[in-house]
Amino acid sequence: MAKIKRRLPYLFSLAELESSRAGKIGMEVGSLREKVIVALLIYKFGEANVETEIPITQPEVDVRLFGQPLSIKTFTGKWFGGVKLIWTVDARKAKQFRQAYYPHCDILLIQINWDNMGGLYYIPLEAQKRLFDKVGRRNYIKLPKPGTNPRGVEISKEALSSLVRDEMSKAIEIDWQRAKADYDPYKRWVDYWRED
Repeated sequence: MAKIKRRLPYLFSLAELESSRAGKIGMEVGSLREKVIVALLIYKFGEANVETEIPITQPEVDVRLFGQPLSIKTFTGKWFGGVKLIWTVDARKAKQFRQAYYPHCDILLIQINWDNMGGLYYIPLEAQKRLFDKVGRRNYIKLPKPGTNPRGVEISKEALSSLVRDEMSKAIEIDWQRAKADYDPYKRWVDYWRED
């Protein structure tokens, strides 16, 4: 736990530096953060127990840990919200998704809250199913507002807040302090070009 608390803010700082241009963080930061978390799982549980070759057609599942599907979700902010269940800008697909959705894998949720407290949360499938059945799909799932470009269907703020507080969920509190890093996102690529 101490290593996660210490290293995760540093590694996510690097991910932001690598995906930034002119001081703005690009959308690819999410993929880099996911790789940091998958690398943590490989480090902790061994490469043989972490399956990373997941078909892109499989929604939500980012990795399999000991054969079990796992979704990795990250968001930045003080409040729980904005966490996507599916990325789509198509209103029809969003409605179809809501009608067909039912929780089907554990979630590793990372709340990044720079210069403040956030955390890494493990939300088991059983807790998700229990809450979904209790509140119903309309209260669990937030559809994008028509005429906006939110890029996806989200877990509602209320549902997400309930899930992280669930007695079955586990949490590691993290103090998100930015690392002072002398980092050049182009260096490794330049080094590859220098090779014979």
